[in-house]
Amino acid sequence: MSYNGKAHKVGDHIDTDAIIPARFLVTTDPAELGANCMEGLEHGWVARVKQGDIMVGGKNFGCGSSREHAPIAILGAGMPVVVAHSFARIFYRNGFNMGLILIEVGDDVEKINDGDTISIDVENGVITNSTTGTVINCPPLPPFMRDILNKGGLVPYVRERLSAGAA
Repeated sequence: MSYNGKAHKVGDHIDTDAIIPARFLVTTDPAELGANCMEGLEHGWVARVKQGDIMVGGKNFGCGSSREHAPIAILGAGMPVVVAHSFARIFYRNGFNMGLILIEVGDDVEKINDGDTISIDVENGVITNSTTGTVINCPPLPPFMRDILNKGGLVPYVRERLSAGAA
């Protein structure tokens, strides 16, 4: 699992209402939610995002209410990965459940600037900033988590296991 894209950096304590405001929670359609991603932070923020770009957050990314719409909105905007200093625990679980890759790097997040081009090797736990030449090492995702992500999240993963007769 490797990803390469432009970094879109946001600050600390970005809550789920900033990621996708409550007024947009009338759907679970990823494209519609994605079109309004980060609307609670800045009107039109998502217009600068291209498919495959990477969101970079600060401390406590995804704090606030537990809404599965937030990771769906990020995915729907075309960003398959969020790198952050740290994540709110419920967002961390919801992100993986929805198929969004989340990578905590602590203070090393400061080695990534808005607009940098970064590549991420999830299996080996390596983030390379092509703009600056900086390399960030982080714990690789365990194989079972990669399996869940490869299936598109927890529900498709469980559905496939149940249909195959494995509980």
